[in-house]
Amino acid sequence: MLTVGEVHTGLLQHATALRPDQCARILNLREGERVLRSQRPTPYAVSPDLLTGVDCRLPSDTGKQVRGAGTVVSRAIITGGRILQGSAHTRITTGRENRRLPWSHYLSQPGHLEAVGKPDWTDIGRGFITGRAWQNSLNLGAISTRAMDTVQQASQLDRRPPFRAQRTCLRWVVTAVEGAPTRAEGTFTVQTDTLRTLALTVGPGDVPDAIGLCEDLALHDWLLTTLSALLELTQTSPRPVVDKIARLRPAIEHLLHLWMPGARVSDGVLPVWEDIEKRPGFTRQWNASVNWIRDQLAIGTIALLQAVAPNDPDQLFMKT
Repeated sequence: MLTVGEVHTGLLQHATALRPDQCARILNLREGERVLRSQRPTPYAVSPDLLTGVDCRLPSDTGKQVRGAGTVVSRAIITGGRILQGSAHTRITTGRENRRLPWSHYLSQPGHLEAVGKPDWTDIGRGFITGRAWQNSLNLGAISTRAMDTVQQASQLDRRPPFRAQRTCLRWVVTAVEGAPTRAEGTFTVQTDTLRTLALTVGPGDVPDAIGLCEDLALHDWLLTTLSALLELTQTSPRPVVDKIARLRPAIEHLLHLWMPGARVSDGVLPVWEDIEKRPGFTRQWNASVNWIRDQLAIGTIALLQAVAPNDPDQLFMKT
């Protein structure tokens, strides 16, 4: 049995951060269902779960053809009124009968995909992580991006974001170890500029919490990636330091206060975050970037003061 998913993360297309009530309105993607919200430690809102029926070929690293039928759960998430995520996942199990069953059977098990045939779990997991694009195979990326795009098209958004940022994708696989509880472990890999993968091993009772872990990891990976890209543009610019500070302003206003890794992650899967903090060290990289920004602010302040009193350094300081 495997649980697989994708989380896509990007900047909400609006000039300012949304208020909690605005987030609730644009995340109301399912009539009659509540949008879940919290204010601590940062504003956070989650749309109702959406179900998508699928009948397709399961992922495979070797090209093995195993059919799967069932449903995928997807949702949209807004953090800090500023960052939007589309998340989709499903649990793949062996079907109780080796044949395709009526849709009523699959709809009674939301978020489950039954394999019709003999699944090779290792082959399926590797095939999903590597993204082998076999014809008519399971495509969770399309489902998660659809959730994002639905929110981005809301009429309440002005489509004037304060800066441009690429979307990132985290593709993940969770293997549940039956029997005695096991320490959650994960392997995080940066595949491309925008694609990351995570292979997790958890206890059977920690699978739901692992989904939240993946969404939290995807959020903070996007924050770090976006801040790093902004710093690279600033550091390589030949413009004066005052202009560089102006370019850094969006990061200061919209991103820095959102860094809280693991704040919404359950204790059972928190060891995965702790391992990632050791290597590659997300928070270590983040703090180094934030310190560089603060240094630039200090240098820029001195430059502005010198422009005001270029010939009298004593005027830079207030006398008491």
